[in-house]
Amino acid sequence: MRDNIVAGNWKMNNDLAETEELLSKLKLQMVRDPKATVMVAPSFTNLYPAFQALKDTPVIVAAQNMHESEKGAFTGEVSASMLKSIGITTVIIGHSERRAHFDETHDILAKKVQAAIDNEMKVIFCFGEELEDRKSEKHFDLVEKQLKESLFQLPQSAWKNIILAYEPVWAIGTGETASPEQAQEMHKHVRELLNKNVGKEVADNTSILYGGSVKPNNAKEIFAKEDVDGGLIGGASLNAVDFVEIVNSF
Repeated sequence: MRDNIVAGNWKMNNDLAETEELLSKLKLQMVRDPKATVMVAPSFTNLYPAFQALKDTPVIVAAQNMHESEKGAFTGEVSASMLKSIGITTVIIGHSERRAHFDETHDILAKKVQAAIDNEMKVIFCFGEELEDRKSEKHFDLVEKQLKESLFQLPQSAWKNIILAYEPVWAIGTGETASPEQAQEMHKHVRELLNKNVGKEVADNTSILYGGSVKPNNAKEIFAKEDVDGGLIGGASLNAVDFVEIVNSF
């Protein structure tokens, strides 16, 4: 059975005071028994304060990234074991901004995923196409390549720790709009790819989140689609009222 999940990616926003204020508002707004698994991903510097603030709530704290190596001369990087040492057991890997701005390749992402799996962490794996890929009708092929090159080498047993997040990059801050039908079309395609390449059990049980500018006014319609299991939320997750309204869309 697939989990409904709403994860807030705070990106490079909020210092410690702002993080504590947002978490306080979130705790006040959040219902005691949400109908979805709820996650937030603050910056590295605020992961432990967030973990401490939320440890008595149902909200899970996730990291936005991690390095593929366990340790070494990688100035400024953070390993899986470092994250686990402060209670963080979920990590976002492959976000479109990491791919675009930090040149994260399929091979690097495959290594990061494997490192997370080896450390028994859950992975929110992001994938999706740019506007030119969509306009040239290469989006299905591109998504297949992203998944194949970074994930399809994993054994079936690893997939219990994989959450997928589809990001139509062309629909994020561009003025373009992705419809719920377009979201469903890609999510269905991804589930068919899982069935073909990994197996029906994995296809049936892997949660696929939508990450294309989900807001309180469109979340319910998007989440109602058969193959959409929740959202990876950007800007709206920085507002406690909006974020909880999205969670409550379930």
